[in-house]
Amino acid sequence: MKGESGQPERELYALLHISPEASDEEIRKAYRQWAQIYHPDKHQAPQMKDIATENFQRIRDAYEILSDEHKRQIYDIYGMEGLASGLELGPKLNKPEEIKEEFERLRRQKEEEKVSAHVRPSGSLVANLSLPQFLSGGGIIRGMAMSSQVQSQISKRNIIAIGGNLAVTGNSGGGAATVLLRHQASSVASIEFMATAGLRSLIGVQASRHLSVHSTATIGVAMSLRDGSINLSNSWTRQLSETSSGNIQLSLGVESSIAVGWRKKDEKNSAAGELKLGASSFGASAHYTRHFSSKSHGRIAGRIGSTALEFEVGGGRRISDFSTVQMLYTIGIQGIFWRFELHRGGQKLIIPVLLSRDLNSIIATGALMIPTTLYFSLKKLVVKPYYLKRERQKALEKMEKSSVQVREARAAAEKAQQLLENVANRKKNKQLEIGGLIITKAVYGNRKAFRRRNGAKEADDELALQVVDVTIPLNFLMNDSGQLKLHEGIKKSGIMGFYDPCPEEPKQLQVEYTYNGQKHEVVVDDYAELLIPQETHRI
Repeated sequence: MKGESGQPERELYALLHISPEASDEEIRKAYRQWAQIYHPDKHQAPQMKDIATENFQRIRDAYEILSDEHKRQIYDIYGMEGLASGLELGPKLNKPEEIKEEFERLRRQKEEEKVSAHVRPSGSLVANLSLPQFLSGGGIIRGMAMSSQVQSQISKRNIIAIGGNLAVTGNSGGGAATVLLRHQASSVASIEFMATAGLRSLIGVQASRHLSVHSTATIGVAMSLRDGSINLSNSWTRQLSETSSGNIQLSLGVESSIAVGWRKKDEKNSAAGELKLGASSFGASAHYTRHFSSKSHGRIAGRIGSTALEFEVGGGRRISDFSTVQMLYTIGIQGIFWRFELHRGGQKLIIPVLLSRDLNSIIATGALMIPTTLYFSLKKLVVKPYYLKRERQKALEKMEKSSVQVREARAAAEKAQQLLENVANRKKNKQLEIGGLIITKAVYGNRKAFRRRNGAKEADDELALQVVDVTIPLNFLMNDSGQLKLHEGIKKSGIMGFYDPCPEEPKQLQVEYTYNGQKHEVVVDDYAELLIPQETHRI
């Protein structure tokens, strides 16, 4: 489990003030030291006893986890999430690899249970529009098609899917209903049974198996209930690299063909291509998609063959967590088209608009330039201002939500500092007598607050609220030799008496101290090691 800055969780180590590499004896020693401070019996005043009880429980919980070998391994790898996930603790989980495997198994199990408790619907609606047909006096809609499917996991190994489709073009149309049952025979093999009734009634069966870590083979047979014809299919998929794969598909039947394909996908780019040769036809297709950001992408595609010759260009944008819109421009032997798409979850709305059946250069240029100009104008004048406003609103809502947690953490830190203050003052006075290490001021918080800027006073006041005084905790953590060490790789907000005043913001710790009567100052990042006194810190 990673925290901010990609660092693993280490709050429990910070709480006991020990290194992540601490031995069992060091953990026990640290717990005994803290228990002497926080044990409720050490305090007489009712208010202080309550504060001590609360913090003593935190110390004891941390000790119980870090002193248990298996719990500590789980915490080091997955943090508190791993401990709360139900990992089975026992002698069989001796290695980090075994713990990781068990954690992933439980995660998959929870996902499967979540899926089995809900059905997953998907579907699409296609409305074909024709501008030439509308201008000639006919209706603008030249055809419609819709399909829908509901998939449900009826058991751990069985999935059933029921769907149907309907298409209408002019005065003709057709439809079909399909039922599919998928059985996971093992971790590497599955089998599907399928039946379709309607315009193309058929039954079929298909089996898939992982031949190796990188290879999968699929074989299927389907029989038409209308004429009794049989179609055989075989496909092989091979993972060529971490981001690319290739496949070969062979089909034998009424329309025999062989197809070779390739696919590549990484964080920013995705591309695919296919070459298909049939008994009476051939074709080749390819597409490339470039993700400009997490919200927008561009696409180029082309198809050529005995029945198609077209070029497509366009792009899309994610408008919410579940919705994406796309607009594509297509030119080919069938005419010039615009295609609008809305994807939300498993649902799709697709609207192809035929602009011209003829490849007119003026129409082709206008059809490309008009939407492009309109898009960039709307993006600059409408969409971008809207999203900036919405992001600001989300940021405010998030800040309000986190402010409650910050207030609670601040109250807990203030209580902890009350318990530390007496011991911290005794250590400070002892160092005063011998001219040793005295921490005069220590603040922890937003990194921006430590930068000297000529900004507005309001901005400075806001940053000032994201800084906490931690002079008392650091004086308390000073050892009898007059030294202070904060371990590397541990988020400092987990230290007793600290708290995180600005979640998800980069933080620093600034310490001013005197040693042998000389002034010193040091600033370190949140996860960096701090060792004082040092001559290099002298002002």
